[in-house]
Amino acid sequence: MIVLKEICDKHSDLEIIQKSLAEVDFFSCLYERYEARLLRYIKRLAYLSDEEAEDILQESFISIWKNLRGFDQSLKLSSWIYRIVHNQAVSLLRKKQSHGEKDRVDWNDTIGSDIPDETVMGLLKEGQDIDHDTHALLERLPLPYKEVLMLKFLEAMSYEEISDVLKLPEGTVATRINRAKKAFRQLADAQHLHFEL
Repeated sequence: MIVLKEICDKHSDLEIIQKSLAEVDFFSCLYERYEARLLRYIKRLAYLSDEEAEDILQESFISIWKNLRGFDQSLKLSSWIYRIVHNQAVSLLRKKQSHGEKDRVDWNDTIGSDIPDETVMGLLKEGQDIDHDTHALLERLPLPYKEVLMLKFLEAMSYEEISDVLKLPEGTVATRINRAKKAFRQLADAQHLHFEL
C-alpha cells in the first residue's frame, strides 16, 4: 500500500490517466487519490449509510473507467470525477426522497444575499464533520441550493470547478450560491439558531 502511494504521488492526474489506459493497475492511483474525499462528499450530499456511499463510489469508478478514454483534458480531472460521483449520488437521492418536501424552502422565494462567504465558511468547513443543526438545515434546502453550498464551502471548489461539476454557467453558480446562503440563513432564523452568518 505504501509503495503504491509513493508511485501514485509521483504522477499528476493526467499522467495517471495516460498510464491507466496503458496499464490498468495505475487506475487504482485515482481511486486512492480521491476515495476519502468522494466518500465524504457522497455522505454529506445524500446522507447515506456507509454501505450505500461505498456502492455509489464503486459504481462511479466503474463509470469513470468506462469513460476514461473520452475524458476531455481541457477539464480538471477532479471536476470531471466529482460530476460523475455527483450524478450517481443525486440519482439515488432523488429515488429516496419521497417525504419532507413541505418543509423545504421554496426555490423561487429566495433572491439575493448579503451574507459574506467567510461567515458561511465558519459554519461549513472543508474536511470536517458538520454539526447536527447545520446538517439538518442543509437537508431542508432544495437540492440545487444544498449542492452548491457543499461544493463551495465543504469541498472548497472555485466557481469554475462547480460550473464543471454541475454543468452550469459560472454566473448561474454565483447566483445560486447567493440564493442558497440566504435560504440557509432564513431556515436558521426560523429555527432560532444563531449562526454567525
